[in-house]
Parts: sequence; structure tokens; C-alpha cells
Amino acid sequence: MKKTIDTYRDILKIEQTKEKKLYLATKRLIDIIGSLCGLILLSPLFIIVSILIKIEDPKGSIFYSQQRNGKYGEVFRMYKFRSMVQNAEEMLDELKKYNEQSGPVFKIKNDPRVTKIGRFIRRTSIDELPQLLNVLKGEMSIVGPRPPIPSEVEEYTSYQLQRLLVKPGLTCYWQVGGRNKIEFDEWVELDIKYIKERNLWIDVKLILKTVFVLFGDKNAS
Repeated sequence: MKKTIDTYRDILKIEQTKEKKLYLATKRLIDIIGSLCGLILLSPLFIIVSILIKIEDPKGSIFYSQQRNGKYGEVFRMYKFRSMVQNAEEMLDELKKYNEQSGPVFKIKNDPRVTKIGRFIRRTSIDELPQLLNVLKGEMSIVGPRPPIPSEVEEYTSYQLQRLLVKPGLTCYWQVGGRNKIEFDEWVELDIKYIKERNLWIDVKLILKTVFVLFGDKNAS
């Protein structure tokens, strides 16, 4: 039976997630300023990446959007630079048997669907930069658990659904702590740790750590 947003609101309850108005207001202000500055300052990089994607695949799209679950399971479209071939979704079922990640998440290190420029922008996390638009729109935050795919969420346990208690983000403990080397259960624990303990100082530290691992993270794929 398909879970509804009302069901999420009933299930997703952690005492420590009582939201502080000042923290949330400040976090939102940081999101707006950070995403605006990022979109402006990185616009030359966006143009270069767009050209390279088009050179490799002139008929393909530059951007890729996909439905993801946000806070309380609300569905939104998350943006990325396209790093895979156009028919990547159609090839997924055949590749699922090679999944290297535990739980409902699909991850393989040498995904044959990834293009040449796609390998570079994935390794450097440049493919995720268009999500600054999601942050500006208020669908995501700079810091928060990564937004899951609805089909994955359908397989979540009630405990794992706690990842959806807050807005998803560009970065969190998973991004700076090993990424694809971290099994799904540990990933969930890291996200719940963030949800329980989050404050501005933790957000700032995670942003700074992300800057150091952003370009050339060997665990990205």
C-alpha cells in the first residue's frame, strides 16, 4: 500500500527533532544566500560543463531531473547535470543484479551508463551543483540527508523513514565520511545522528568539510 504524506507525518517522530525557529530561520537564510552566490559564481563552470556534455552527446539533454522525496516524503524534482546516457533508466533493471550497495539503494562503481564527461563531473561532484536551484526554491537545504528516490522509500522500514524528518540536502555526514564505501544501514544511522544533533555549528563544519572533499573524492561514482 502506497505511503502518503499523512502517513509519514504519523510515523516520522523523534523527540529530538523539535524544530527551533531561530535555527530554521538562520538555516534558510544561509541556504538562500549560499545558493544564490553559488549559482552566480559558478555560472562560468555551468556553461563549460554544458558545452562538454553537448559535445559528447549533441542530441542529449544537458540537465537531468528526477523525482525525489523531501521532508515528510513530499515529492519534488531534483536537478543534476546529465552524467549518463539518455536511456539510463531503461538499462537499470538489467544492472540491478550488479548492485554493490546494501538496502534499497542502487550503486555500482563502474556503471556502464556513465558517459566520459559524466565520470569526471561525478568524481568531482560537479553533477550535483544544479541542486543549488532546489536549495533556492526551498525544496532542499545545503546540509541535510540526501533525497531518496520514491521507489527506494517504498522499501524503507519505519526506522529508516526517519531520514525524511527534515529537508534533504546537498551534503551531510555520508558525503564527507566515505560515501559509497558506507553501507546503507550505517548511512541511515549517520543521517539520524545529524537529525538529532543538528545545529548551525554542525552545518558550518559539514559545509567546510564538503569543500575539501568536493573535488576528486575517490569514493564518488
